[in-house]
Amino acid sequence: MEKIRLTQYATAAGCGCKMAPAALEKILQDNRTGSTFQSLLVGNESSDDAAVYDLGNGKGLISTADFFTPIVDDPYYFGRIAAANAISDVYAMGGTPLLALALLSWPLEKLGTDSAREVLRGARDICAEAGIPLAGGHSIDGAEPVFGLSVNGQVALPNLKKNNTAQVGDLLLLTKPIGVGILSTAQKRGALQAGQEELLYQHLGSLNKSGEVLGAIPGVHAMTDVTGFGLLGHLIEMAEGSKCGAALHYSSVPIIPEALGYLKERLVPDATYRNWNAYQSKVAFAAGVNVMEAFSLLPDPQTNGGLLVAIAPEALGQVQEVLEQKGLGAHKNPIGEITAGGEKIIQVLP
Repeated sequence: MEKIRLTQYATAAGCGCKMAPAALEKILQDNRTGSTFQSLLVGNESSDDAAVYDLGNGKGLISTADFFTPIVDDPYYFGRIAAANAISDVYAMGGTPLLALALLSWPLEKLGTDSAREVLRGARDICAEAGIPLAGGHSIDGAEPVFGLSVNGQVALPNLKKNNTAQVGDLLLLTKPIGVGILSTAQKRGALQAGQEELLYQHLGSLNKSGEVLGAIPGVHAMTDVTGFGLLGHLIEMAEGSKCGAALHYSSVPIIPEALGYLKERLVPDATYRNWNAYQSKVAFAAGVNVMEAFSLLPDPQTNGGLLVAIAPEALGQVQEVLEQKGLGAHKNPIGEITAGGEKIIQVLP
């Protein structure tokens, strides 16, 4: 198959192609689900990761859809990453994925069928890793390459986690480092250093399976996955939805070390500025924080980012044990806490 660079056929990359938070809010303003359907436990009124429907037997049906333009050049890895990102929404609700359907828009005249087949192969491999079938889907011949999944899952209702149920005093953990938006931008601009492509694939393509286990811990009060709005954006959603504030300790936030090198070259996604413009009025930086670096990293759009978890302090040991078992011991220490709030929703501390 002829070598192609998928990112050259898309105007944006991965979750960076999401609509700006302010624009999305305007679109949804008159299109919220509200309380019309009694069995709908989670709709779009809370900006959560997936919808949840009460099945009436102590379980909930989780339903989500996620798709985007290529964040990497290789079709196979694009499929893996897009699939892992979509499945993550189920894990973020504390659930277990059941099956997936493919959503494919492909410019056949430009890219042909071989590359599309590779995308589906990558998605099928990740679905197999999650223990679910890629059972079908829908495709169109479109102007830009776009791929994702519609995923259904289930959750025992006591284990259901939302993004708006954090409590004052909760500790915040993040299960993956941030910075993939910067690395993917470097790849798109042909500046990614030799040997870092596999590193990028590794960060982007790992499943957030820990969410299924974390959901069973009562002391886990709220959970969401960090994607296109960056760590700051999704923390704001959690804090605002919970009618709280949050303190974020910048020195404790896990960062991909290789991403820092590209900041000197200003290889920052356009979506970083879009994100910051959308919520800068809600964030305050304390003295001692490297504001220029934090500005480039905290709003960095993540694709298949880590789980942001708000937990009761007494549950920290139990959560840390789960993270150790899942190979996430490097991310077991808190990066902040939920606060009563103040003039600014988020306080970024040294």
